[in-house]
Amino acid sequence: MKAFRQWLTEDCYAREVELSFADCDKDKYARPAKLLSLVAGAAGFDYDARGLTYEILHEIGQVFLLSRVALRIHRRPVNREVITISTWEDGIRGAHLRRAYELTDESGAAAVSARSEWILIDPAERKILRPSDFKRKAVHVCPKAIDSPECRKIFLPKDGLEELGPRPVRWSDLDGNGHVHSGNYGDIVWDALPSDLQSAPLRELYVNYSKEAVLGETIGLFGFREESAYTMEGRLGETLCFSCRCEFGPAGQ
Repeated sequence: MKAFRQWLTEDCYAREVELSFADCDKDKYARPAKLLSLVAGAAGFDYDARGLTYEILHEIGQVFLLSRVALRIHRRPVNREVITISTWEDGIRGAHLRRAYELTDESGAAAVSARSEWILIDPAERKILRPSDFKRKAVHVCPKAIDSPECRKIFLPKDGLEELGPRPVRWSDLDGNGHVHSGNYGDIVWDALPSDLQSAPLRELYVNYSKEAVLGETIGLFGFREESAYTMEGRLGETLCFSCRCEFGPAGQ
């Protein structure tokens, strides 16, 4: 039996993960929700390993919220595959602290590359802080080239939108913070996609997280289809909750 490893260097955190049926879709490929969860989770594991747990950060009044993520799928991981997710801090841009990621197979080849952007907030006042306010450790820059697109701001056009219906926030959507977990938006999006796109090969995925959704709220979903892409947003009343852009086609196109 294989013992799964995790390791830490000055600027990188990595861990091995085995995918299961629960992580995959009906075609046995890793669900986008699982890939998003791995990316978000790796950042937390990194800081935990460096002694900066959520509890410690909360106590000092500085916690991180995921703002944007971008993924490039080189090859979709499959059921029972062992992958290594590695993450590096990647400096600061504007109000965001950035991260880079690679999900590699056992040969070392990248299956998925990703980037994310985080905001620093005061959890009591829900006030956005400047990245320079974070004094607990120096912020490193990723030392290697990552074959991932940059995070981007996602907009839907004003005309030609499809109304995809309401999506109530359910108990199983929530994480330990009491709001919809960032990875779970992948399932919300894929449940609402046109059926022919749900199994289409995903090439790139972009998500913006704008407002936390909690139990008892209902997300209104709207979409816009292009030839090889689909853009979707979720609204809490008139307030934007999230937006997502899915680009389809063979890897490398």
